Amino acid sequence: MKQFIENLPKAELHLHIEGSFEPELMFEIAKRNNIDIPYNSVQEIEKAYQFNCLQDFLNIYYQGASVLIKEADFYDLTYSYLKKCAAQNVRHTEIMFDPQTHTERGVAFETVINGIANACADANEKLGVSSLLIMSYLRHLSEESAFKTLQQSLPFKAKIKAVGLDSSEKGNPPSKFKAVFEASIKEGYVPLAHAGEEGDADYVWEAIDGLKIKRIDHGNNALQDEKLVTEIVARDLALTVCPLSNTALQVVKDLKKHPLKKMMDLGLKITINSDDPAYFGGQVNANYIAVQEALNLSKQELYELAKNSFQYSLLEKNEKKKYIEALDTFYQQEK
Repeated sequence: MKQFIENLPKAELHLHIEGSFEPELMFEIAKRNNIDIPYNSVQEIEKAYQFNCLQDFLNIYYQGASVLIKEADFYDLTYSYLKKCAAQNVRHTEIMFDPQTHTERGVAFETVINGIANACADANEKLGVSSLLIMSYLRHLSEESAFKTLQQSLPFKAKIKAVGLDSSEKGNPPSKFKAVFEASIKEGYVPLAHAGEEGDADYVWEAIDGLKIKRIDHGNNALQDEKLVTEIVARDLALTVCPLSNTALQVVKDLKKHPLKKMMDLGLKITINSDDPAYFGGQVNANYIAVQEALNLSKQELYELAKNSFQYSLLEKNEKKKYIEALDTFYQQEK
């Protein structure tokens, strides 16, 4: 089963590039930029990666991101992740990045986007991994700050496919960002948002009705409301579920109790993703393997999850078709 998962062609739809920052690379870039970080070794950083909730994680996440200053830093961070994609049969990835994490500390938007986008272009050519970029607004900041980010993004619109909403969910409902999402849609960006990770089902309703999102990031707490589940199925909205992230942040106490199988049984379209793999104990294959073992998923179910990852990506129809055909060929040989 492990081998089947490793060879399974798949896409990743929920990945924060700043959350893929491995301790070794963090040390290397900190040293290169002469920045002091409060750890003396890789082991010390790894030890700090014990979280009780989303906020515990975010505090360290922002600290790690502070060493990223130059275009080369963002390039190295992104290319390092894309190499891992190639090694795991991740054929396509949709990468979230948080401009405000960097612009708030004086790094130019242009520096961030060019570093990331150049790495994506090189990985497409050299590694055969395609990618699209999702610009995420930080929900603990104001909508005014999000509008500023939207304006900064416009000269680089060709490099960005979608907008997202992430960071501290509780107390920052989707409705806080209704106007900036309307403006983002007018600019041609696809709307996506984190909803129902720590927030209740109400947050998911707000995201799908108020922000008009095309995909739900996380969405675990949608299960609190049967009517909401029915609505998500009717609207054919996929959920980008992140199993190891859920246990690391105590959203789910035990992987054996993860609602993923129940979600599938209810007709929800689920995809498996790594979220912030450097912090949460594994890349996308580790998430597939862990959840397969915990919930005893069949090859058919794993195939469906991988198929959803292409079907509900933001790729054009013909691109989706190409990837799904390759997946079907693999599955027919291996099932």
